[in-house]
Amino acid sequence: MFTHIHNNQNLQKIIGLLIGIGFGFCLQKGGVTSYDTIIGQLLLTDFTVVKVMVSAMIVGMIGIHVMKSLNLIDFHTFKGSIGSSAIGGLIFGIGFALLGYCPGTVAGAIGQGQMDALLGGAVGILIGTGLFAHFYPVINEKILSIGQFPVETIPEFIHLPRWIVVLVCVIVLSGVLWFLQIQGL
Repeated sequence: MFTHIHNNQNLQKIIGLLIGIGFGFCLQKGGVTSYDTIIGQLLLTDFTVVKVMVSAMIVGMIGIHVMKSLNLIDFHTFKGSIGSSAIGGLIFGIGFALLGYCPGTVAGAIGQGQMDALLGGAVGILIGTGLFAHFYPVINEKILSIGQFPVETIPEFIHLPRWIVVLVCVIVLSGVLWFLQIQGL
């Protein structure tokens, strides 16, 4: 079904643009393009970001695995590493804490006219991407390859069928949402 889309790069770009606009719209309507909301999350006083992201994880996890079960898509996974997770988390966390936006919320905030997102976020993303690309050979050899994971996915790691893992994750994440709701967070 998706072979035609996969082989048509122009159609992929149009679909990507439309999905990106929809994603940005949802982020904005969810309130996570607000600097105050992001900082509130970092200070553990506003859990809007967690609620939006956990909801997205549940919907995405179910949707991707339903499409995989119907043979509509293939997974394209790769083995990660402790080094790539640590450096990625560190860079993401520093940028997130300093600016108050992540890459997705930067795009949404730019879309609603936030100058700090445009000047700090977009420029920061471009500079960071350029630096990463320039230093990639050294970073890949000395950091990103440290502690390669033995498998590509969690179900492979714990030797369980993926639907069992999805079901457990959906139950746990739904519990997180329920807990936040009853706590009034």
